[in-house]
Amino acid sequence: MARDYYEVLGVQRDASKDEIKKAFRGLARRYHPDVSQEANAESLFKEINEAYEVLSDDEKRARYDRFGHAGVTGMGAGGYNGAGFAGFEEIFEDLFSAFGGRRSSGKRGPRPGSDRRVSVTIDFEEAVAGTERDIEFDRLDTCDKCEGVGAAEGSAPVTCPQCNGTGEVRQVQQTFLGSMVRVTPCPRCGGRGTIIENRCSKCDGSGRLRRRAKLNVKIPAGVREGLQIQVRGEGDVGEVGAPPGNLYVVVDVREHEYFVRRENDILLEIPINVVQATLGDKIIVPTVDGDVELTIPAGTQSGKIFRLRGRGFPRLRSDGTNSGRGDQLVHVRVEIPTKLSPEQQAAFEQLGELLGSEVQPQPNGRGFMDRMRDFFSGS
Repeated sequence: MARDYYEVLGVQRDASKDEIKKAFRGLARRYHPDVSQEANAESLFKEINEAYEVLSDDEKRARYDRFGHAGVTGMGAGGYNGAGFAGFEEIFEDLFSAFGGRRSSGKRGPRPGSDRRVSVTIDFEEAVAGTERDIEFDRLDTCDKCEGVGAAEGSAPVTCPQCNGTGEVRQVQQTFLGSMVRVTPCPRCGGRGTIIENRCSKCDGSGRLRRRAKLNVKIPAGVREGLQIQVRGEGDVGEVGAPPGNLYVVVDVREHEYFVRRENDILLEIPINVVQATLGDKIIVPTVDGDVELTIPAGTQSGKIFRLRGRGFPRLRSDGTNSGRGDQLVHVRVEIPTKLSPEQQAAFEQLGELLGSEVQPQPNGRGFMDRMRDFFSGS
């Protein structure tokens, strides 16, 4: 039977990932078949690798803890095949760090251009309907004198004499695992494979110049505060042969005097007086599309919410198109007058006599908090 993976690595079942990695590295160095003198080094090394491959992966470890070896059979716990494995590369990284560096992919290609970000501020109504903005920003453009090559007129980049155009240099390191080749970008040409002996006087050999760019950007209907609009290829120009970066336009939306956005709905609070709430009325309500008439039924209570369908924000899809619109929720607040004229005072006193002053407790039903929950949930 296969041994318990925690026993193989010599760690507790609640060991952290760092503890598991540390134990694996120590055992891998000790039992690697190329360096170990143990008779059964290869089988032990295979067992160590299998244990680490499972216990270093959160999903595999969870299945192993629950079902044992049966839970990870077929999930990739394949072990050492004699040609090396992913986990052992971390040991090589440690060795290279000890020699003063890390392994490198060697020659690098031309660098793509960097991305740029600008911010624009729009009004609440513009966020609903969509708009356009002319923006200005600084970016790196191709040098018009050397056309991005970086070399002076009449000259061209030449092959780097240190790496002979490969863009990389190789060094042989002697380790306890044998000879190992360390490949790093050429320090003279920076991995390009070429150097510029006669630099362009305008860009000093960089091939790029900082310039002010102007661009018209379309802002889609339904845009949210903080949304980033990507404009491909409008960032910094890349080195010769590399693509440019992108421009990201970050949208800020000004607060409205009385509209508030919640998801794709628009919230609005409207005050009405006691008579309107008691007898009912028809009132004019502002929306982002213009004023509309709203019927207030007789007996409307303070906190009542009316829904005006399709008067909210367009639902913006990820591809920039819209799918319908949200609603406008009108929250009615009944205002109680604090100052009355003599005529109003007399009228309210007469009404009070007709209504009486007896107070009855109300049954435990839907109250203010229920209405507020409905309001913010959109019910």
